Amino acid sequence: MRILITGGAGFIGANLTEKLLNDERVSLVRVLDNLSTGSMNNISEFIRHPHFQFINGDIRDYAVCLNACADIDLVSHQAALGSVPRSINDPLTTNAVNITGTLNIFTAAKEKNIKRIVYAASSSTYGDHPALPKKEEQIGNPLSPYAVTKFVNELYAQVYAKLYNMEFIGLRYFNIFGPKQNPKGPYAAVIPLFAEALLNNISPTINGDGSHSRDFTFIENAVQANLLSLFATNKEAINQVYNIACGHQTSLQQLFEILKKEAGSALQAIHGSERKGDIKHSLADISKAKKLLGYNPQVSVEEGLKLTFKWYQKRVPV
Repeated sequence: MRILITGGAGFIGANLTEKLLNDERVSLVRVLDNLSTGSMNNISEFIRHPHFQFINGDIRDYAVCLNACADIDLVSHQAALGSVPRSINDPLTTNAVNITGTLNIFTAAKEKNIKRIVYAASSSTYGDHPALPKKEEQIGNPLSPYAVTKFVNELYAQVYAKLYNMEFIGLRYFNIFGPKQNPKGPYAAVIPLFAEALLNNISPTINGDGSHSRDFTFIENAVQANLLSLFATNKEAINQVYNIACGHQTSLQQLFEILKKEAGSALQAIHGSERKGDIKHSLADISKAKKLLGYNPQVSVEEGLKLTFKWYQKRVPV
């Protein structure tokens, strides 16, 4: 199989690239990335790999998408502008990348006769729906422009599947973390920010009182879900969306305590104001992914945090 990964220089995309380059079913991994949030550092080790190609391009450019989809069998669409706060501060760019860019990829894949696209969806789609755990068929109203864009991706996938006889699998990620996640920049995720702060002996800031909880999911589990989706043969598994998580809640304070213990630190966190557009708690029901995809998360939150911290220890300058 020849596979295109959009956003392949980003955190999830780069980890998926590494896995696919070591998969005997794969003869080519082509990465399309404009390096706006991704980094060449994430993929530099693959540049000389005989089955790897890199295109520096933007999914907002349809011609670039057509070129990237040429002679490709499967598409893994990971490219997106993440972050709820960023979408609130700049909804136009978030919309352009996440909606127009996704539509460009879906359409280019159609034009190049690519049958299947696995795309990054988001737990933000659940919005204000109060029920826990989150079940795929129960969603509420979106709470941010980012959430709107990720829901629109799902709607386009449904429509394209029916109109053009294509196959789509959407993966609603729940707070994925792990190696290659960038601790820099104003919209960095909480775990790399905590890790960097601890390594530099600086008290990190927790938004709110620390009781907010998430279904934090180690990157290896997300990669497993992508592989199962790309190569799924169960017809019932196709044209579905799935929660990709561990099915366990961890509060921000618990998260910090685990990392603090791993760092051997006595630092105390600083508590700031809650972020706009944030939900209080999140927890996934992963039974659908288990049943139809055979998804079975292998790495627990605590084990994943230890592995992640060790990775940052080697790479974050102190």
